[in-house]
Amino acid sequence: MKSLIQKYNISGPRYTSYPTVPFWDAATFSKEKWIESFKKSFIKSNEKEGISLYIHLPFCESLCTFCACHKHITKRHEVEEEYIQTVLKEWQLYVNLVDETPIVKELHLGGGTPTFFSKEQLQILMDGLFKIAKKHPEAEFSFEGHPNNTTKDQLQTLYNCGFERVSFGVQDYNLKVQEAIHRVQPFEAVEQVTKWAREIGYTSVSHDLIFGLPHQTKENVIYSINKTKELQPDRISFYSYAHVPWVKGVGQRGFNEDDLPKDEEKRHLYEIGKELFAELGYEEIGMDHFALKSDSLYKATINKTLHRNFMGYTSSKTQLMVGLGMSSISDSWYGFAQNVKTVKEYQQLVNKGEISVFRGHILSEEDTVIRKHILNMMCHFKTSWDTKETQIKNIDTHLALLKELEEDGLVQIEKSSLSIPEKARPFIRNICMAFDVHLLSKKPTTKLFSQTI
Repeated sequence: MKSLIQKYNISGPRYTSYPTVPFWDAATFSKEKWIESFKKSFIKSNEKEGISLYIHLPFCESLCTFCACHKHITKRHEVEEEYIQTVLKEWQLYVNLVDETPIVKELHLGGGTPTFFSKEQLQILMDGLFKIAKKHPEAEFSFEGHPNNTTKDQLQTLYNCGFERVSFGVQDYNLKVQEAIHRVQPFEAVEQVTKWAREIGYTSVSHDLIFGLPHQTKENVIYSINKTKELQPDRISFYSYAHVPWVKGVGQRGFNEDDLPKDEEKRHLYEIGKELFAELGYEEIGMDHFALKSDSLYKATINKTLHRNFMGYTSSKTQLMVGLGMSSISDSWYGFAQNVKTVKEYQQLVNKGEISVFRGHILSEEDTVIRKHILNMMCHFKTSWDTKETQIKNIDTHLALLKELEEDGLVQIEKSSLSIPEKARPFIRNICMAFDVHLLSKKPTTKLFSQTI
């Protein structure tokens, strides 16, 4: 395994979308084409399965140096009201485009720090959203909470609005690591918010851990997982730290790069975690999630309904996902669209009555086929191309690119199908790259992605 990690640990996409953002084609996209794509998807999916909403709440009081999200650092909480009102205006702009009342099946508040916002503003947000929309009978609402500033009142307010899943960002419990990433939070803070959530009635509490952080050692990972064991979250995300300072700039240069565990040392941290999670009764989901058998994410894996989008792995699939807020990305299945990346520009555009997308991609027929296969591999570790809808152009070219991976025992190929053995899960991104037509035809001249392993 060590030599394979050295061989295949290259720069590559995480495939939260296909095509990936750097290969979106501006020539295919316009705001008018996006609106057309949105309408088409809404008509097809709203009554049948509902739609998803992702709302980006970008404000943070301090900068965490591990974070690659779009955020706005401020301690001025007076920004809350104007931002929430702008999000509601943007939602109204989308609702004005359709004749039916939107039925929301999935809703996620991400950040930034959603718990930067007061319970009052969160209530105003939810009331405004559902003044012009309905909740699906099987709706699943979730949000991200910062253990240092999430209050019991916020948890109760959102629970009353239909939220039953919450994710708390833990990262690592070692003080030296926390100081390096500028995210100092004691175990007691995580313990408190986890207990509050369960007392209130949340059915799924998730903790986010990260491996590959500066100064992080084997002992750190074991310690963090042992502390996590005390709280027994229903779901655990065990993310690989994506070091991309060429994209995010100074925010990810708060430490010396020599302080980062690399290659097989970094992968060993994941394998340690995976082994410990298994001992605690967690099942591995996809490439970086773990869940108890009682959690909906595990059930979705068993039922073959697991889905992956810009919100990560999800147990609830809808064709249409509308992104609201600064930098949010929407997905109609036929196309992607991203909002402008600054709060100021976002608010200016929406207040002028404009949907604030500034770039995107309209998928070709080939894009849609490849996207299905990459989703199959990322969610179920297998795919096949034996029907008209799943046939791949130039399949022999892709199979030739997989030949070396096959010889190394990382993929099993039959006449018209592919499967990925459990030992090869660390290499899932490499396998998907062999199908990525855009990556293969437009070799990047600069570094765009984090390391694959």
